[in-house]
Amino acid sequence: MGTGEYQLRCEIHGHEDDVRRICVCDDAGIATSSRDRTVRFWSPDPENPRKYALSKTMVGHTSFVGPLAWIPPSEGFEDGAVVSGGMDALVMLWDLKSGSCVSMMRGHRQQVTGLALDDNGDVVSASVDCTIIRWRKGEQVEAWEGHKVAIQAVAKLPSGEFVTGSSDATLKLWSGKTCLHTFTGHTDTVRGLAVMPGLGVLSASHDSSIRLWALTGQVLMEMVGHTSIVYCVDAHASGLIASGSEDCSLKLWKDGVCIQSIDHPGCVWDVKFLINGDIITACSDGTVRIWTTSTDRIAEPLEYESYASELSLYKSNRKSVGGIKLADLPGLEALQHPGNHDGQTKVIREGDNGVAYSWNSRDKIWDKIGEVVEGPEDGKVHAVLDGVKYDYVFDVDIGDGEPIRKLPYNLSDNPYTTADKWLLKEDLPLTYREQVVEFILQNSGQRNISVDHSFRDPYTGSSAYVPGEPSIQSSVSTQPIFKHIPKRGMLFFDSAQYDGILKKIGEYNNALTSDLESKHLSLTELDLSRLTAIVKILKDTSHYHCSTFADIDMDLLVKLLRTWPVAIVFPAIDILRMIILHPDGANLLHKNLKNGNDILTEMLKKVTAQTLAANLLTTTRAITNLFKHSNFHSWLQLHAGEILDALSDCCSSSNKNVLLSYSTLLLNYAVLFNEKKDQEGQAQVFSASLEIADERNQDVDSKFRALVAVGSLILDGNMKSIAIDLDVASIAKAAKASKDMKVAEVGADIDLLLRN
Repeated sequence: MGTGEYQLRCEIHGHEDDVRRICVCDDAGIATSSRDRTVRFWSPDPENPRKYALSKTMVGHTSFVGPLAWIPPSEGFEDGAVVSGGMDALVMLWDLKSGSCVSMMRGHRQQVTGLALDDNGDVVSASVDCTIIRWRKGEQVEAWEGHKVAIQAVAKLPSGEFVTGSSDATLKLWSGKTCLHTFTGHTDTVRGLAVMPGLGVLSASHDSSIRLWALTGQVLMEMVGHTSIVYCVDAHASGLIASGSEDCSLKLWKDGVCIQSIDHPGCVWDVKFLINGDIITACSDGTVRIWTTSTDRIAEPLEYESYASELSLYKSNRKSVGGIKLADLPGLEALQHPGNHDGQTKVIREGDNGVAYSWNSRDKIWDKIGEVVEGPEDGKVHAVLDGVKYDYVFDVDIGDGEPIRKLPYNLSDNPYTTADKWLLKEDLPLTYREQVVEFILQNSGQRNISVDHSFRDPYTGSSAYVPGEPSIQSSVSTQPIFKHIPKRGMLFFDSAQYDGILKKIGEYNNALTSDLESKHLSLTELDLSRLTAIVKILKDTSHYHCSTFADIDMDLLVKLLRTWPVAIVFPAIDILRMIILHPDGANLLHKNLKNGNDILTEMLKKVTAQTLAANLLTTTRAITNLFKHSNFHSWLQLHAGEILDALSDCCSSSNKNVLLSYSTLLLNYAVLFNEKKDQEGQAQVFSASLEIADERNQDVDSKFRALVAVGSLILDGNMKSIAIDLDVASIAKAAKASKDMKVAEVGADIDLLLRN
């Protein structure tokens, strides 16, 4: 007996972070993936038929896990298997009987966003790197470029064909590697796909709509009702459609009409139907929920009250913005109507935010002004300074050993006026004005406000000269100013313990000499004295402009790098690292490269064939130092994919120095690829940097440099749309909450950038 409307059946707790995807594994159970880097398998609870119990927790991904696919029981997998894809670019195959990974598939360069299973057992994966890969028994059998920008989803049709959805706002229908048709109509990223039995394919989009397509490309139905990004969609044999959105709702659709909307205490990342018509949702609050129309399976009152209480708390925390009730605001559909006059403003609801728009009568469009923030009377606790209440009292560290200064500010104040008064009061240079204003805007959460930039002395009312500025500022851009992005220059590793390096080489050389089998690899006394001479030149930094190396010096170093066993080669790499920073040493190395003697590529292959922390550290630092000289930039760009793939193990290293070196390499690559406008390179560095930036227990210095790389690529590169697709906003939010000041500051930079 049914209730007609869906009600809560049960909540499944266990994940420690956002639940991102769901996979229904026939009658065996449910698999879920999460930002907590795990895949979990839930079996029907034998003691309570309404519920599911945790059966397996599968750990192996190094970053958050996304798409899942189910492999039914077979001779090879008695209890079936699950395939998972992650931000770490890995596709992993899990045996459900043991809960262990039986195959780790490497081939994608960036986040895996979609998985599907072919009739012959092949796994088909799609990625942000724009490629589709077919895997057979854990091995790559073919790969091809599916779209020119990130692929977000893949689905298999009953006909055996595949459909992909992309950030280019299109769907593509594939027969093998041949694109049969491109479906156009969405105005933003296609994020989710599902098969509609007997009719075609469903797509969920960032444009807030869901579409049903015939396989000819014709739009059969468009469903509009969500107020923000639609992440997922699924269909049942009964004709019912379910969708989940950033607006924190699950919506049920019948014949194109929304028949029910169920609020969640967070973003709904995924939705799936069970065979019996029950619906599973994955939520950003870390909870999996199942919804049913059957009165026999409805949750017990206490469980429902717990959910209702959590939902109420969530809504009470977000129910108003700037004193405006979100429920009273119109949705995105309000922007379809033109304004009455130029400059007319309108606040609309976008997810859990109120966003202000202004009518541009010249271009006939609504220009986005920015997010409306909480006003001072919206339940805010006021700060007090010298007995006066303010919305904010900021601690400002001006450096140079100076004491912390207090900066009071009210949201109703003009930030430029506040900055002017504060600088005069604190007797600080007026050249700090823009920095102070940007500090106020970032830390008060204000966005894109229009203010008067001209200086007026708050005590005399007269204008004042500001060094480096025109005397009259009639119209100044209010573009946001960021504290740490974009990064412009390169970073290097320019200190070395030369005595320790020579001592280590001497120890290893003695060991080689005493071993009959390796004696021929040892250095002569003349070689050792030559190394001492090289180090003497490197130590004398005051004469770098005139000191030189002989060709035999480079020949000796090349000999060491090529012949010494991989376990003891790292001191030689360390000498190479410092020679790269010497002008003449860099020229000698570059001459070797031009002559086809690519010792750098040889060294990279040698040391990464066997992962040793000392080798990873010295090699990563050596390659990072190459960025100092522009004549190496072409080589660095040409070999970027090879270098970043070879050194990717640094990302999961427990050695802080290795991790810092790798994040510095990524930051330098971000600067280089932005200068070269290399979009493919930008995308690869962006993905690698996100892995470090998203690590909760990461070393703060490494995290900071990775975040600066991410922010620089969004600002100067072409990564903003991809950043939105990959939910970089949540990474920025987590960074803003960091106890480390510089991590919090760059998190605020990225957050501001994504909101503009």
